[in-house]
Amino acid sequence: MAGEESSPDSATKNIDELEGQWRLYEAYNELHGLAQEFDTPFDAPAVLVVGHQTDGKSALVEALMGFQFNHVGGGTKTRRPITLHMKYNPECDTPLCHLLSDSDPSVSHEKSLQDIQAYIEAENMRLEKETCQFSAKEIIIRIEYKYCPNLTIIDTPGLVAPAPSRKNRALQAQARAVESLVRAKMQHRELIILCLEDCNDWSNATTRRVVMQIDPELSRTVVVATKLDTKIPQFARASDVEVFLSPPASTLDGFMLGDSPFFTSVPSGRVGFGPESVFRSNDEFKQAISSREVEDLVALEEKLGRALSKQERSRIGVNSLRLFLEELLLKRYMDSVPSIIPLLEKEYRSSTRKLSELDQQLSSLNEAKLKEKGRTFHDLFLTKLSLLLKGTVIAPPDKFGETLQDERVNGGAFIGSDGLQFPHKLIPNAGMRLYGGAQYHRAMAEFRFVVGGIKCPPITREEIVNACGVEDIHDGTNYSRTACVIAVAKARDTFEPFLHQLGCRLSHILKRLLPIAVYLLQKEGEYLSGHDVFLRRVADAFNNFAESTEKSCREKCMEDLVSTTRYVTWSLHNKNRAGLRQFLDSFGGSEQSAIIGNDSNMSTQTTETRLADLLDSTLWNRRLAPSSERIVYALVQQIFHGIREYFLASTELKFNCFLLMPVVDKLPAMLREDLESAFEDNLDNVFDITNLRHSVAQDKRQTEIELKRVQKLKEKFRYIHEQLNSQQAMFGQ
Repeated sequence: MAGEESSPDSATKNIDELEGQWRLYEAYNELHGLAQEFDTPFDAPAVLVVGHQTDGKSALVEALMGFQFNHVGGGTKTRRPITLHMKYNPECDTPLCHLLSDSDPSVSHEKSLQDIQAYIEAENMRLEKETCQFSAKEIIIRIEYKYCPNLTIIDTPGLVAPAPSRKNRALQAQARAVESLVRAKMQHRELIILCLEDCNDWSNATTRRVVMQIDPELSRTVVVATKLDTKIPQFARASDVEVFLSPPASTLDGFMLGDSPFFTSVPSGRVGFGPESVFRSNDEFKQAISSREVEDLVALEEKLGRALSKQERSRIGVNSLRLFLEELLLKRYMDSVPSIIPLLEKEYRSSTRKLSELDQQLSSLNEAKLKEKGRTFHDLFLTKLSLLLKGTVIAPPDKFGETLQDERVNGGAFIGSDGLQFPHKLIPNAGMRLYGGAQYHRAMAEFRFVVGGIKCPPITREEIVNACGVEDIHDGTNYSRTACVIAVAKARDTFEPFLHQLGCRLSHILKRLLPIAVYLLQKEGEYLSGHDVFLRRVADAFNNFAESTEKSCREKCMEDLVSTTRYVTWSLHNKNRAGLRQFLDSFGGSEQSAIIGNDSNMSTQTTETRLADLLDSTLWNRRLAPSSERIVYALVQQIFHGIREYFLASTELKFNCFLLMPVVDKLPAMLREDLESAFEDNLDNVFDITNLRHSVAQDKRQTEIELKRVQKLKEKFRYIHEQLNSQQAMFGQ
């Protein structure tokens, strides 16, 4: 506890007890630094200060410390949390400060207050220029001073409440970033939240609104009403003061630490020797804090018309708050000691195991072992690919599966010339999250479904006339040629885009096999962790294979489409002769009915006469009669549908044979050939042995440092635990 002006009880404590407390504080400070540096699973209890920029947050932190070191006023003053490990030292007449290194918190540098302030300002300027203008990484400062309490305080950036107008969008984004950072800090359950409110009406919960989202019952929160000296004159009646000092449960609900709020005032003015300075020394600043506390007590009693109770007095003033926080944190420290030791033991075992693994990794970095690792990984990787194509449920669908809608977004959709997509809900298994062979099969089924339902695009009279042209030996019209010209052009324009879309979709599905196979290897402990260069080479080889194989397959399909739309073979293209014959018969019958209707007395026309009439209306007549148009349309439909059926069958067969099957029968040889070629060329290019050895050695050094620090902390906490047990035994006798 702080001496002279830190707490009344500290003067009566003997030296041994104070030294014991200091050891406890130092041990927890080291524990906090260890958790920050190595992201270990334990954290030391500390006080997290949360408040808005205008709540007097920085001023209160300085009053708790007993000296001024940072700017106080409007605007964003800190863009990183500042952790202050404070230690009461009666021999320090001036603050003794150490700034912990960002890169290695075990290293600290003694700094003046001006140096620390300059560092904080430089960090603010650096972060202000970055996209995310705030950082959760703490600036850690150790402080010893005659007015310091034994506390660890984490000062967070001030919350902002901007106006909702559009011109404040930048400030609104800043407010969201600050609140997100503060909320993340409050998630640590070992922290005591110091919630600051600048209000004279407890129904206004500006800071509590944020705090209670994380701590809804305020069970680990101390509520502080700041700027008490400005609030007292605002109360007109004694009853208003009573409600403010002891708010009803309906207004300030929850089970806050201390059972009721604290009330503080910090005198305005800075320490210095300039004309604008109010205090010449930190001693004057400290005395002004105590004087303000006395003045607040007197003013409150005058407003109330009665003397304050001992309980009420214990909640008023910075010194009362500091004493409460010291005692609360000390109790948390002492209560946590038994649980910290097993955590340190667990961390020690984990670090020892990690060190052993790193030693093994270093010893395995020779050519023969690395080659063997590479070949083993090659075989295991191919096994997983084969498993994914055949079907498995080991990989979670919610993580790796795609619905048809996801698949269309990521791999491309089948879109016709009208720009419309087929409703995905009509495709079987559209809502299921699939991967591997199941996803490949669904994509091919959708291709058949969509392309198989395509009708021949509309034909205009202009297209028919333009397709007739002039023959090289007569000037008649060859409507069979006209129909072929139109049909192949329509078919080529219609089906070629689907060919590219199918290739893109199936290539996407095959490439997705890579991360899923990696997941399966990691799950079974067969992944080559740390060999990023080698793994990138395997990934690049697989992706290149998928792309080149898809391109080659698509070119084969394109050759089929080109040949089918270049020369019409009636045995292939006219798949529905019966339908065409029925159409032509009905056409001939309608022509005959028309003639009979015109002249019922005329005798039945002979077959030769009807044929002559048909030729006259088609072959010898350049005027496009309805009968000619209908014949062309019927022929085009037959040819188009024949091309469609052949395109569907040949495309599916070729993608199965020349895209899917090569993954099974050609990929293994290709990967092995690439691997062996790389082994013969330069093994360092495959495994990046030099950098890998350097990286592993660096990890080993870091782990050795962590192991030593954990061992040292373990011994400290065990000693502290033994001392606490011996003290309890003495008191128990």
